[in-house]
Amino acid sequence: MDLEAEYNNRARVPEHPAVMQGWQRDAAAWREACPRAELGLTYGAGEREKLDLFWPEGEAVAMAVFIHGGYWMALGREWVSHCARGLNGHGIAVAVPSYDLAPGVSVSAIVAQMRAACAFLHRRHGRHLMVTGHSAGGQLAAMMLATDWPALDAALPADLVAAALPISGVFELEPLLPTSIGAALRISAEEARAVSPRFLPKPAGTIHCVVGGEESPEYLRQTRDMAAAWGGTAEALPGLNHFTVIAPLADPGSALVEHAKRLACGAR
Repeated sequence: MDLEAEYNNRARVPEHPAVMQGWQRDAAAWREACPRAELGLTYGAGEREKLDLFWPEGEAVAMAVFIHGGYWMALGREWVSHCARGLNGHGIAVAVPSYDLAPGVSVSAIVAQMRAACAFLHRRHGRHLMVTGHSAGGQLAAMMLATDWPALDAALPADLVAAALPISGVFELEPLLPTSIGAALRISAEEARAVSPRFLPKPAGTIHCVVGGEESPEYLRQTRDMAAAWGGTAEALPGLNHFTVIAPLADPGSALVEHAKRLACGAR
């Protein structure tokens, strides 16, 4: 198997620059149009340890988190603000955090930052969370569901994150090791296994794994295997690739947003 071809999504989708330019445009538009947006809330000491919190009109019925992708090495919350739009349209508040980027920090450190962001939201709002995310953010969403929250802080509930909806996630990092992505991450085999949610004990919460139907066989396999490992469900969205797969999140009427809504309202 050519693992480079399987996991190098930018090479696999030559039109990705135009899609990502659309992300920037739509994200900026939602930051302006959202009924109420709290931008740049600090959840940690670092410059990138900030999140934007997008509120719906009226009182929020639930709270979710969307974690951006970029193979842990690129992008930030400002690229994906529009991914809050669909859930906002159903009365659900959505937090969109940034995190420090590898290889400047390890993937384990990024996991810890996302835990800090979730704990911050719970302490501030007393809400249980549904966590979703794209690509690297899908791995991070699964890691949030697997977290032992009371072990981090006895005041936090065990079900702080009660559901996860990872989109195009990488749940086994070891296949990345021989690729250009693994080389750029500078990740060891030991850490790759430690941050692979596929091999962690099944958590109590609910997981629904989503992938684009046009993604590589390895992404399709990883999605199926992750759902099976934790007794969850999986679906491939027809006609969508690794970059277009998040488009339905901006549409309150999409089936993906409807599923995310059910998970988020169940988590509250």
